[in-house]
Amino acid sequence: MSARRGRPSLVRRIVADLSPLRSSREFRLIWTGLLVSELGYQFTLVATYVQVTRLTGSAAAVGAIGLAGFVALVVGSLVGASFLDAFDRRRVLIWSQLGYMAGSAVLLAGALRGRPPVWVVYLAVGLIAGISAVEGPTRSAMTPRLVGQELVPSALALNQIIWNGTGLLGPALAGVVIARLGLAWAYGIDLVTYGAMLFAAWRIRPMPPEPSPGPTRGWAAVREGFAYLRGRRVLGSTFVIDIIAMVFGMPRALFPILAVTRFHGGAEVTGLLFSAPAVGSLLGAATTGWVRHVRRQGAAVIWAVVLWGVGIAAFGLVGERLWLALGCLAFAGAADVISAVFRSTILQLSVPDALRGRLSAIHILVVTGGPRLGDLEAGLVAAAFTPQVSVVSGGVLCVLGAALLAWRVPELRRYRAGEPA
Repeated sequence: MSARRGRPSLVRRIVADLSPLRSSREFRLIWTGLLVSELGYQFTLVATYVQVTRLTGSAAAVGAIGLAGFVALVVGSLVGASFLDAFDRRRVLIWSQLGYMAGSAVLLAGALRGRPPVWVVYLAVGLIAGISAVEGPTRSAMTPRLVGQELVPSALALNQIIWNGTGLLGPALAGVVIARLGLAWAYGIDLVTYGAMLFAAWRIRPMPPEPSPGPTRGWAAVREGFAYLRGRRVLGSTFVIDIIAMVFGMPRALFPILAVTRFHGGAEVTGLLFSAPAVGSLLGAATTGWVRHVRRQGAAVIWAVVLWGVGIAAFGLVGERLWLALGCLAFAGAADVISAVFRSTILQLSVPDALRGRLSAIHILVVTGGPRLGDLEAGLVAAAFTPQVSVVSGGVLCVLGAALLAWRVPELRRYRAGEPA
């Protein structure tokens, strides 16, 4: 009998905690809207890489997608940080969905044209990235007020299930849709799915800003957000370690090229490569019931990033064995999701609400800008050497960078839950 009574407790410690979905109708609405819209975005993500590959045949040109997105992210983050904590977050979320739709419409129009100038793709990618620098921090900053402080780690883990579940299913479906129906269908699907988040944002209550003793808009607000990071070495190092992981260890810009040159496939194999990290990430996120019991959160971040780098380096060394390569990417994805959960938890629980929008903007810039710089780095190294050299060297540099940061910032590896960050 005692063993039977202990079994549910063990399951609860492993399986993702669903309490935020049960306790908050508004979090449930936002979570469902994000699920649908994020699935649609995966179609655009894969389609842009495939389209630029077809238009140019150049690894550097594909990597430039990351540069276009990164520049837009920087601009969007700075602009967003100047007003995110000054306006109703629900209203900002609604307008952001309309901006996303405009970017998807540009891509759809270009695909219907047949062979648009490559700058049109870069322009639309930049527009979507710039909007994400406003929408992502807005939605993230809403989480503690939707679910309460105690359930923030569980809510963030549930969001990871969305990003990685859609990252698993979306690219695989996108590869099939692009191969059989064309790029326009992929962009059209993305355009329609943004309506789900638009509906969810419309249904929740207004979320006006809380009073703040400091400036909440303009460049003074931006400066205050960056000033908050000064002296907070643990919080700042969580940004730095993610930049290391994504700039050096994110080879997704090479997936369309590796699909052809190494694995002798096309759009379907490209979709599998994009989906593989999400397989591990989804499994990792679905078994995060234990994360709220972890005290040494800083050490968990460091080890997760090290394992991510190991998985990426192994992916570069497996040769033409596709399923083994997919397994390495899945292993890397499982490590990455653990890092993401703990980094986000440290941020959301250590920053006051009046600054949370601005700090979330910086966080989103790092999280989504890092992979875009990684696209550029991977493409340039592959063009100068080979795709394999690019992948393997990136994984190794990721491991070395995480070890160096752990040595230089001992506060991070010593950080425990509940301490000031």
